[in-house]
Amino acid sequence: MDQASITEKMESRFGDAIIAKTDSCGQHAITVRAGDLLSVATHLRDDAELSMNMLVDIAGVDYLEFPLDENGEGRGWRYEVVYQFMSLGKNHRYRVKVAVDEDDLHVPTLATNWGVANWMEREVYDQFGVIFDGHKNLVRILNHHEFEGHPLRKDYPINRRQKLSKPIEHIIPEDPEWA
Repeated sequence: MDQASITEKMESRFGDAIIAKTDSCGQHAITVRAGDLLSVATHLRDDAELSMNMLVDIAGVDYLEFPLDENGEGRGWRYEVVYQFMSLGKNHRYRVKVAVDEDDLHVPTLATNWGVANWMEREVYDQFGVIFDGHKNLVRILNHHEFEGHPLRKDYPINRRQKLSKPIEHIIPEDPEWA
């Protein structure tokens, strides 16, 4: 099944739950609100024609400096959590995006249905601050436990110094050749 056919099938099933559709380089995607994610993802997995039995990736996106979407219209949300699904048996892929408002960073976890989502959701939480409701162990995975902020947000100050768990000399040699 091609990408356009999957989009049509999702539109006929979810209609008003889809707040945006995109097609970039042949990769179609739908954007839904957080409250619709679980039903959309479950349908992709359980529908015999789609059979998206593998969650390939979860990523965060910050659109702080990009107020317009691909169609030149106002986006209405700052962040997206992007899910890439694949059918191993039917060899097709599909992307689902979740619109996340800056004032409500909550998205339901998919880790209860797709175990692989566990660490991927922790990465998005750590780097963007998105909270995955229902996640059993939502703690930092890439930054140390004392790290403040979320470094992949566009408004994170790139020159900000962070307190480290260990003195810096244990991490970076005092006079490194490459400095």
